[in-house]
Amino acid sequence: MSATTRLDLPVLLPDLPDHRDACVSRLISMVARQPGVIRAHVVGTAEPLLCLHYDSDRLTLAEIEALARNAGAAISGQFAHALLPIRAVTTEDDGMRLESTLMDTPGVTAASVSLVAQVARVEFDQRQITLPQVEAVLRQASAVAESAPQPPPTVHADVRSTSADSRSWYARHRELAWSVTSGALLLAGWLVERSPSGRPSVAIGLFVLSYVFGARDNVGHFLRDLQRGKVHFNIDLLMVVAAVGAAALGEWAEGALLLFLFSLGHALEHHALGRARHAITALADLAPSRATLLREVDGSRREELVLIEAVRPGDIVVVKPAERVPVDGTIREGRSGVNQAPITGESVPVDKVPGDQVFAGTVNGEGALVIEVSVAVGDRTLDRVIKLVSEAQTQKAPTQQFTERFARVFVPAVLIGDLILIVAPPMLGVLSWPDAFARAMAVLVAASPCALALGTPAAVLAGIAQAARNGVLIKGGAHLEALGAIRSLALDKTGTLTVGEPSVTDIEPTEGVSERMLLGSAAAVEQRSQHPLARAVVGAAAQRDVPVSEAGELQSVTGRGVRAPVEGAVVEVGRALLFVEAGVMVPLEIGEAVARLERAGRSTMIVRRIGHVPEFLGVLGLADEPRHNAKATVHALRAAGFTRIVMLTGDNAGVANAVGDAVGVDDVRAGLLPADKVDAIKELAADGPVAMVGDGVNDAPALAHATVGIAMGGAGTAAALETADVALMGDDLGRLPFAVELSRQARRIIRQNLWVSLGVIVVLVVATVSGVASIGPAVIAHEGSTLVVIANALRLLRFQESGAR
Repeated sequence: MSATTRLDLPVLLPDLPDHRDACVSRLISMVARQPGVIRAHVVGTAEPLLCLHYDSDRLTLAEIEALARNAGAAISGQFAHALLPIRAVTTEDDGMRLESTLMDTPGVTAASVSLVAQVARVEFDQRQITLPQVEAVLRQASAVAESAPQPPPTVHADVRSTSADSRSWYARHRELAWSVTSGALLLAGWLVERSPSGRPSVAIGLFVLSYVFGARDNVGHFLRDLQRGKVHFNIDLLMVVAAVGAAALGEWAEGALLLFLFSLGHALEHHALGRARHAITALADLAPSRATLLREVDGSRREELVLIEAVRPGDIVVVKPAERVPVDGTIREGRSGVNQAPITGESVPVDKVPGDQVFAGTVNGEGALVIEVSVAVGDRTLDRVIKLVSEAQTQKAPTQQFTERFARVFVPAVLIGDLILIVAPPMLGVLSWPDAFARAMAVLVAASPCALALGTPAAVLAGIAQAARNGVLIKGGAHLEALGAIRSLALDKTGTLTVGEPSVTDIEPTEGVSERMLLGSAAAVEQRSQHPLARAVVGAAAQRDVPVSEAGELQSVTGRGVRAPVEGAVVEVGRALLFVEAGVMVPLEIGEAVARLERAGRSTMIVRRIGHVPEFLGVLGLADEPRHNAKATVHALRAAGFTRIVMLTGDNAGVANAVGDAVGVDDVRAGLLPADKVDAIKELAADGPVAMVGDGVNDAPALAHATVGIAMGGAGTAAALETADVALMGDDLGRLPFAVELSRQARRIIRQNLWVSLGVIVVLVVATVSGVASIGPAVIAHEGSTLVVIANALRLLRFQESGAR
């Protein structure tokens, strides 16, 4: 008999980088081969699960689970991942070459280089190679940054060292220095060539030197490839061949101009992309490198300034006015307004009091704070964000994957076409050999897909950086693109559209009883209860400055209500059933008030005082109210292009419809279990991509089945950061329209860059093949288009929500 079970992938493969990771395929293959297993596959994305179909006559549930755990342990013990910083990788050809070098290394099973992020993600077999050996391969390729020693890798743990760049100006700008030198020599050669007294041999010598400085990197890469016995058909090769061809034609100046502009273009690209990278690396500078510890010494308190790495959970840290908070923790003493914008994107400071949580990287206001540290460095919210953003930079967007596949096929095709252009026209008598060769060299320049390769990753990096700076964490280019294509949205109710905690919304006293008396009597009893509704009543009394008397011993009637003595009388607070079951007649006006409030989606509390004369004081109505900006957010989402907005909730229909009407959603689905929410997402997905917004924990199954899962309150919840594709760092639904608009703008810019890149290639190829343009204009147009698409992508770093512009 067939049976099915589902297991959490992160449990089977601890610290799994992504459900698309190769280790998941290995796990599926290993489990599927076992006797009694019918099928193994992954379901969900935000919260991936391994779904196992097995023969229950041959395997018990315990046996199939043990089999999966053992397979996961075997894979985890063999394979590890590292996220390593790189440098001097400034062109797409360098990135492809580095990926190829890593993949050719025994023991390396996967490698992905993010050019714009300057990081390499490497998966390796720990039985064949160690992390230091992988780093040695990168150093040998002149790609790894000098950094502090790294700790031994943990399975599936991304390792990334950071350090200040202490290199000299020349080391940091070598590419620009060599390019400028190449240009100066080109200018000198051109002036000598045109001087009446200039010697041709001197001019050629200057052009040759210009070649050396302009082509140093390209030729160096080519020679290293030859030493390894592997030649890469890439853009660098196209440029070198074109320059050599120009020299063969005696066009030394054109060849030198090509190499000068090519090297200058890459130096400027490197600088422009550095701006986008800095937007994310600057996150690491938000938290101070030192903290002021408060220590008890001989009965007195002493402050000690220590490195942040020395701070441990449970330590007490002092943050003075206007200082940045160095730790995640809970306030023990002090009150202050804290600017949380660097983490949550909130525009105004948040008032903090003892018991409230604070995050590293936020800025303290005017009051001193004494904070108990909750997590060590590395586990802080800021650290998790930096880690997840770094991972996101290595996850390539669909458009980027397309352009890379295109370039791998296009470059060899250009070389073949160029050979045909050199040979065919002279043989057919259409062109002379020198003219055909000259046009072929110009075509090499024209067809180089630099702009195509850089346009998408630059836009993705800039988009992710701008989102992170505004309190939205987008975990990869694929999610950035996907969010912009979605037109259907599902919203959880509790904690998403609503505050997540009940509050007193209606106070209806009986005749002769004041609102303050009704609320104060109820609060006196409820202050001894820990029920959420009780806390709401006590909070409402405090908010309205209603005096609350001391109550005696509390008596609870499960599911009905509570009673306690208050100032010589007994006060009862509860549902109508509390009184009906006791045989007490509920007055008509009380019954009508209860019915009216419940129709409006309120929970109700009847308050009765038993003294010399028992009397009903009135009714309190409570509800989990919509967030103050929920209605405006739904309106903004509709304006942003969402055609269907649905609310999903496990609450009853009365409460759900009241909230739905208040915020303006298109459809309300109430009384849903987690499995029912999944079915609702599947139904919506049948009409196209759908996003789901929830708390990142309770709504995990629905988030997993949505095209894009969006979690609320990621700053305070590790689970929310790990679960969803997008996390709103502040507990603020109002950030969602910004994330959607940013994604839409990123998609527009990616498409613009794609069409500009392809359009320039087509125009230049036609112009150079027909002889309208030579090498010089082709070089200028080629490098100019590359800088245009990068500048276009960097516009995302200035993106603001339409309402804020």
